[in-house]
Amino acid sequence: MACNGCNTNIDLERPAMLGTYDWMSDLPDTTNETDIVEIRFKGTRKEFFRNENKLQLKRDDLVVVSCNPGHDVGVVSLTGRLAELQFKRKVKKQDRYEWNKVYRKATPTDVIKWEEAKARENKVMIRSRQIAKQLNLNMKIGDVEFRGDNMKAIFYYIADGRVDFRELIKQYSREFTIKVEMLQIGVRQEAGRIGGIGSCGRSLCCSTWRTDFSSITSDAAAKQGLSPNAEKMTGRCGKLKCCLTFELDQYLEALSEFPNELLSIETDKGLARHVKTDILQKKIWYKYEQNGGPFFELGLADVIKFLNMNKRGDKPSIEGFAEKEEPKVNMMNVGILDQKLFTKPVLIKNLKKNTAKFEGKPRLARRGLKA
Repeated sequence: MACNGCNTNIDLERPAMLGTYDWMSDLPDTTNETDIVEIRFKGTRKEFFRNENKLQLKRDDLVVVSCNPGHDVGVVSLTGRLAELQFKRKVKKQDRYEWNKVYRKATPTDVIKWEEAKARENKVMIRSRQIAKQLNLNMKIGDVEFRGDNMKAIFYYIADGRVDFRELIKQYSREFTIKVEMLQIGVRQEAGRIGGIGSCGRSLCCSTWRTDFSSITSDAAAKQGLSPNAEKMTGRCGKLKCCLTFELDQYLEALSEFPNELLSIETDKGLARHVKTDILQKKIWYKYEQNGGPFFELGLADVIKFLNMNKRGDKPSIEGFAEKEEPKVNMMNVGILDQKLFTKPVLIKNLKKNTAKFEGKPRLARRGLKA
């Protein structure tokens, strides 16, 4: 049973998380301001079209659009002003964009033909992989997408280098009696098209709601103080997880208030060295260098005050602060920076070292499994 705020009219081609609630349902209708329409096809593929016939379109409408050659069937994802803004954001060379137009809303005949085309995709994908293997091509067919007119198919493939697939295209055209288009994708795009379950226990973000694939660097993990374990930092695609950037802005904002370097504090009882830092809670742990006494938990404001006192030649007393047990290094804890283990150079070195062990190995072997 769904609540009143949920949209139960979810088509099979649309990811479930995208159809749970329509956050744009209360926006004003701006379809008369522009004729640009964003159309969603299989997986994460989206393209922009012109509504030259002034059709009354709304989100989730099935429409027939022109393509070269033939026609295709897709789902309206954005219209009006939002579609125009999305076009300006995604398309860099807007003056060179090749526009196609929306023919009409899909009729029952169009839907039946579209369903017949989709029913061929799985069988064609299996057979296409067999043909590629017979030709000894170093590539993998990740997915097959048929056009709505059942006359053309896009073969998405993954390859480490350049592949001469001229003979492959000839065999595909002869066996499947269709026009063939080969499109190379990366492992992130493959994960988005195939789907799966992440380490968090939920469906992959790239296959549910995430539609763009920005590059993820090890610097994002270093700034958040995450574990240098490559197995925990990599997703199902074998690359760094996209979710490493979800909270990065909050960490960067919090880090902007920290000094460039957390120096040791000279106190009336000796030198206190920095041990660990909790970025979001703005707590810092120190420990005396000589007598090996207890840990002291200081706030960021107090640390800045004590460092300024040291610059003036004063040695503050930190007796009034609560003594804490040694903070344990929890690999799943977010935002805990250890001075020895989690400094940026060491973290990046460990990430590269651990990642290098999995280079060239299949995904099952990366997780210690057998095929």
